[in-house]
Amino acid sequence: MATAFGGPEVLTVIEEPVVGPSRGEVSVTVRAAGTNPYDYKLYRGVYGEDPSQLPIHLGAEAAGIVSSVGEGAEGPAGRINPGDEVIAFPVQGGYASELVVSTASVVPKPSTISFEEAAGLLLTGTTAAHALAAVGVGAGDTVLVHGAAGGVGLMAVQLAVNAGARVVGTSSEGGHEMLRELGAEPVSHGDGLIERVLALAPDGIDAAIDTVGTDEAIDVSGALVPDRARIVTAVAFGRALELGIKAIGYGPGADPGTEFRSAARLELVRQAGEGQLRVIVARTYSLDDVADAHRELSDGHTHGKIILVP
Repeated sequence: MATAFGGPEVLTVIEEPVVGPSRGEVSVTVRAAGTNPYDYKLYRGVYGEDPSQLPIHLGAEAAGIVSSVGEGAEGPAGRINPGDEVIAFPVQGGYASELVVSTASVVPKPSTISFEEAAGLLLTGTTAAHALAAVGVGAGDTVLVHGAAGGVGLMAVQLAVNAGARVVGTSSEGGHEMLRELGAEPVSHGDGLIERVLALAPDGIDAAIDTVGTDEAIDVSGALVPDRARIVTAVAFGRALELGIKAIGYGPGADPGTEFRSAARLELVRQAGEGQLRVIVARTYSLDDVADAHRELSDGHTHGKIILVP
């Protein structure tokens, strides 16, 4: 948890008593927890620095085994029982060894993926699914994904490919091989990006998804996509308002898509379980090393997810 506002040095592991689940709740023994930029934005004060919010229990997604259930233990996929392997999202305080959560946040973990993979599936997955739906990506479209080798980008690439779209993805050179494996055509960001994209897709780009929030991503998208209603950002909220493009997430003027994202979870779980959707785990850290994990996470150069293991 974060005991103050600041950098990763404010993060610490604290022993707290665990209270059993009430009606409509279950207890989950956490086997892995996903980290996300949203987590460090909380304690950096991006969303405000209200002292009454401290300490901040971090972690919006986790995977583990149900240890006990309260009355009415029905989740989105049906009855939840002790011993079930599950994914919990959205939650607060997923960086834990034991977690009590609403049954509405609990979906089955596919047996074909690891706990580490499961813990990194749903925040990025639901964000990516929301982005694709916002700009109507479908079969035959050519889609430009900015930040394609990041957490949300990797999910957007795969979901777009699965939907029958052609995907051009921007990343540093280090992410190109991974993007090719997932069915995308990689291009390096930086000067000359428009020309590199058009060299790959001379017939043009139908839709663009921005996961990085840079001026380059927004400006290039605006230059290449004729219909601004088919450009979406999950980061550059100010530029979205300025240019009249779509914004999703939790910034000013953005569509949080709460109901859509909630409904998307079971389809994402299905695709992951059937091997149609991969969670790329870049690195795992022990829960005690959470500050180091966040230093790497905030560096922004990781291809895939950083996962905490209690």
